[in-house]
Amino acid sequence: MVIEQALIISDIHLTPAYPHTAKRFIDFCQVEARKTPCLFIIGDLFEFWVGDDAHLHSPFHKEIANEIKQVVDSGVLVYFIPGNRDFMLGSAFAKLATWQVLPDPSIIQIGSKKWVLTHGDNLCTADPAYQLFRGITRLQFLQRLFMLIPTPIRKKMGAQLRQRATIKYQLRQHFNPQKANIKGNVTLQACAEILRKNHCNQLIHGHTHLPGIHQETQGQQEWTRWVLSDWDLDHPEMHPRASALQIDHSGVNVINLIR
Repeated sequence: MVIEQALIISDIHLTPAYPHTAKRFIDFCQVEARKTPCLFIIGDLFEFWVGDDAHLHSPFHKEIANEIKQVVDSGVLVYFIPGNRDFMLGSAFAKLATWQVLPDPSIIQIGSKKWVLTHGDNLCTADPAYQLFRGITRLQFLQRLFMLIPTPIRKKMGAQLRQRATIKYQLRQHFNPQKANIKGNVTLQACAEILRKNHCNQLIHGHTHLPGIHQETQGQQEWTRWVLSDWDLDHPEMHPRASALQIDHSGVNVINLIR
């Protein structure tokens, strides 16, 4: 796949509970997203997703799907790579949004360079318990079994998992912030391996909510790692965040989406 120009975003964490963030994403779909030939959403578009049947009766989620469809209808190619919170987004949502789902990771030629695009949770190998959980939850037969659980119970389970993960992270930050930062971040070894396997030296990921650019090396291997920002306009006690990466033949720019 060769693309001349693209916008890349991740970790919007859409939910009716975060109305300002949702409003900014809708505005983004109506304005900025239509000015690029290609948009990549690389994971965690939604706060959590426990199956299309559990969410697509909601006017909120239908509106988001329709906004993405309008972007596609305007002539923009929209691609989605699943994240750790919305890896169960399925074909019903894809049909409504008319986007294309890509595997994680995906190797894309954008501008003059080849890039590895990944959500990023697969790179957090300092947390083996999470990697085990990730591997189990990606098994297709277990996902099919999960979908047999009644919808209200699935929704409750999804909310409880997110709540437990948040509490666990907050406790780590309080009692052992260094360990929390290590476990919640990508490892040099995982980044080197994914780039080596794909014969690439440019990496883009989200997941960690630690936006930035890193020049990294391991042995004779060198690469550049771009980390996408999460979006959060609903917690006034925190600095508001919303941005995108724009890539073309001239290079990479961070587009500030705060208004």
